[in-house]
Amino acid sequence: MSHARRERWIAFIMVLPSILLLALFVYGFIGWTAAVSLSKWDGVEPNYSWAGLENFRLLFSKVGGVSARRFSIDLWNTLFFTLFFLLLCIIVGLFLAILLDQKIRGEGVFRTIYLFPMSLSFVVTGVVWRWIFAPGAGTRLRGVNALLHAIGLNALRWKWYTDTSSFGPFHVALTPVIIAASWQLIGYTMAMYLAGLRSIPEELREAARVDGASEVKIYRHIILPMLQPITLSALIVLGHISLKIFDLVYTMTGKGPGFVTDVPGIFMFETTFQGNHYAQGATISIIMLLMVAVVIIPYLIYSFRREVEL
Repeated sequence: MSHARRERWIAFIMVLPSILLLALFVYGFIGWTAAVSLSKWDGVEPNYSWAGLENFRLLFSKVGGVSARRFSIDLWNTLFFTLFFLLLCIIVGLFLAILLDQKIRGEGVFRTIYLFPMSLSFVVTGVVWRWIFAPGAGTRLRGVNALLHAIGLNALRWKWYTDTSSFGPFHVALTPVIIAASWQLIGYTMAMYLAGLRSIPEELREAARVDGASEVKIYRHIILPMLQPITLSALIVLGHISLKIFDLVYTMTGKGPGFVTDVPGIFMFETTFQGNHYAQGATISIIMLLMVAVVIIPYLIYSFRREVEL
């Protein structure tokens, strides 16, 4: 056996345990969940009788009852949460990165402050922002409402995550959840953009200034186009987080009155581990997996093609 071949075998043996664990605890359980979603398991006792796509049909049909209605609300909540969460993180993160790129005094302090929320778990973030947006009642106001009352802005007080009003399919109670999630991950987006800005040669900006370009045109025609790969990466990472969000919403608001802050993750958890409807819970899990796959797989294909071209 040649030396090169021996090294390849040694490398393969070294990574084999990781491959086996990944195959069992990731892809193995994904396969098992898919099998359960196609079964009639409804109760504590396992029942793997074939049900086909019936569980999926019930979630998307009018005859599915409360479950179908709730799942429809969850999908709309996920859509709006993802949309506004991504917009906030990208826009504010880019804005903060541009400010820090101006070599301001105390940059390290500001960078630390912006990145600090990332050191917290979503559970901690949910608990803290639950206190901040707790509406209170009567004379016992809490959080932001107590602050608004103290400074005489009572007209701005509202029920926050307990509000059941909506604009079409968008529930306004999602607003505090979007703010909390964005607060935690804006620093991540800022760090990505700041690294991208620092990697752009200063000579490009100087050449544009010599040609008479204003700072606005420099950012619009030179810097922002060069940051497109970073924007795409940030959208993919943040998008897959938002599509499978659970812990932040669960600790902050739960499903809310009338499912106004409900998401598929909470629905799956309650259906599976509290209601013992394992087939339906597995069905929700598979749909969540497909939602994430729709975001991740095209990005992986795009990245692979770029690597091949390079």
